[in-house]
Amino acid sequence: MRLLGAVLAGGKSRRFGSDKALAIVDGRALIEHAVAALSAHAALVICCGRPWPGLGWLPDRPAPGGGPLGGLSAALHFAGNNGFDAVLSAPVDVHPLIEALPLLAERQCAALGSQWTIGVWPASMASMLDAHLFSGATSIKSWLDVAKPVLIDDCHLSLRNINYRHDLSGAKVEHAEVCPLQGD
Repeated sequence: MRLLGAVLAGGKSRRFGSDKALAIVDGRALIEHAVAALSAHAALVICCGRPWPGLGWLPDRPAPGGGPLGGLSAALHFAGNNGFDAVLSAPVDVHPLIEALPLLAERQCAALGSQWTIGVWPASMASMLDAHLFSGATSIKSWLDVAKPVLIDDCHLSLRNINYRHDLSGAKVEHAEVCPLQGD
């Protein structure tokens, strides 16, 4: 399967207070971690929602500011028009991705159970996502209800969703005894 890696990087970082894609973790910017993790599995990596040096980039579809689904829509259209079978997506604000992406790389339509923007989506879903967005729905949860991906248990990973500056503190995050799938 030929995968397009899509870094979802179009957010405004309002809660973080500055551009979180540039926040340094383990000596590198978060966006660099996302690019490196996706590069291990994808034939090509692009940046959705913003330009990034050394990568092709796509504006969100159908319009800028569309959130993660706007970036995913742009990536799905690009994938379908350029001979890719699927899009492997990851946001800049989840770390570390290196162990998460192998759980998805060989799947057809799947997302992580606790981090829904990390997923693999067939390029053929572009028109389905367009219809979803044009209906006014913009949440990842609403997209999952339509796309019906397999949700992959990722509770054994120490993934951190970095929304605020204090989310950067500490080298590791301890996982809870029970880790339900998001939304359960």
